[in-house]
Amino acid sequence: MGQHLTVSTGELDGFEGLYDAVKGSHVDVMQLERGKLRGTLSHVGIGDFSLSIGAFNVGVRTQRISTDPKLIIGMLLNATDRVTHWAFDMQPADVLVIPPSVEHDGVFHSASSYAAIRFDLSDLPDIFGGEPRLADAETWQAKNHFRADPTIGMGAADKLPRIVAHLARYPDALTDASADFWRRAIVDCVTATVVTSLPPDGTSYLPSAMRLVRHVEDYLHAAGTRPVHVSEICTELRLSRRSLHRAFHEVFGVGPVTFLRYKRLCMIRSILRESTPDQTTVSKVAIEQGFIELGRFSQYYRAMFGEYPSQTLGYAG
Repeated sequence: MGQHLTVSTGELDGFEGLYDAVKGSHVDVMQLERGKLRGTLSHVGIGDFSLSIGAFNVGVRTQRISTDPKLIIGMLLNATDRVTHWAFDMQPADVLVIPPSVEHDGVFHSASSYAAIRFDLSDLPDIFGGEPRLADAETWQAKNHFRADPTIGMGAADKLPRIVAHLARYPDALTDASADFWRRAIVDCVTATVVTSLPPDGTSYLPSAMRLVRHVEDYLHAAGTRPVHVSEICTELRLSRRSLHRAFHEVFGVGPVTFLRYKRLCMIRSILRESTPDQTTVSKVAIEQGFIELGRFSQYYRAMFGEYPSQTLGYAG
């Protein structure tokens, strides 16, 4: 936790810009279609973890050399023609696993966009502590392809570019305390299809719902004002999301993601009531608490408290 978060974004002016298609991993690129390659390339860095999102207008072939020691998990965001990685035919929102020290070969036949996260296998227990199979390095040692869930996959594919755009737009709101939340939110988007592809784990132990919820609330209290992602709770309490979901529905009638959103909304209200317009802005506080779509955040806030967040900030003092 507490690792600094950085965001960079730029325009592509030729296929050479895709050599850095996945930050920290050199990619050889060959253009396959006629025309000037144009596009964008964005990187989010959180410690040794990185997210890269690229979009380009002509077909290319990409190759990663086998000396890269990091795990790469990629997602095809959009494609106007066929896309293949190794022998896998990819569809939008599909997820690709590129193990450490394994060569990669991909062909984008025309305009496409992608997202990729890159990190150490040693980070797996921290990221997937609540899903033992995903936390096990052996799970990621073979190249693999996961077909997207129609709803979850496309929702994640739509959300990732919005996360990058909003983090780039509000750099002053990126704090060390919120960096871990955004890392987990990004991983959640990319790996949601992998998680839903796992068969139910009947071996996990589920304590009584009320006791589990008390453990979660104790953890949230210790975390103070920083936003806490649901995957962090699963990691710390060594619980699967399915178990956590069952417990919260039994106690509150809502899932843990909704419960955490309510907690963050209450935290934002407390911060706004104790601040003045010359001390902070609504957008800064919202981003620090893990909200990227400010219009939707405002709707959530008004539905919860009967007023807009700007009104709450204006009431202070």
